[in-house]
Amino acid sequence: MAAIADDGLEKLTMAGLGREVGMSSGHLLYYFHSKDELLLRTLEWSEEQLGVERRSALARQVPVRERLDAFVQLYVPQAPRDPHWTLWLELWNRVRAIDDEARGRLLDIELSWHRDLVALLVEGASRGELRAVDAERIATRIRALLDGFSTHVAMGLPGSDREQVLAHIGDFFDETLS
Repeated sequence: MAAIADDGLEKLTMAGLGREVGMSSGHLLYYFHSKDELLLRTLEWSEEQLGVERRSALARQVPVRERLDAFVQLYVPQAPRDPHWTLWLELWNRVRAIDDEARGRLLDIELSWHRDLVALLVEGASRGELRAVDAERIATRIRALLDGFSTHVAMGLPGSDREQVLAHIGDFFDETLS
């Protein structure tokens, strides 16, 4: 992930990566079969780590809005060239070139975030902490909002630093869910 964030996917070679991790490119290809598979497995590993953090944050016994904010904190990149988001963007850019099975694996990652968000919105409404909404529909909108803002943060677009983005998202939650 660090090599991709530092140099971008276009400069990443199996030989160069092998040197960084102390393996030959042949060993990398033996275990991963292709660069795309290596990248996808790296993203899945990263998402697994993030999923543990997300589930822990969502299980806390605090108001739903606090857990929703924690969800967003985990979702939005830390800064431009965030390694996780850089890898994510590189893989989605290559989605047309990968097979249906790999595309399905990317979708599984997306859906894990979506399911957690829907559950949080439903819980918030049932407790009277959030306005009752069509949770599936609003979760889709929220994810699109988060993806758009997160892409801007990851790319380092002016006016889209993490704090500004978090403020915009908080405003949207206040307007939509309060």
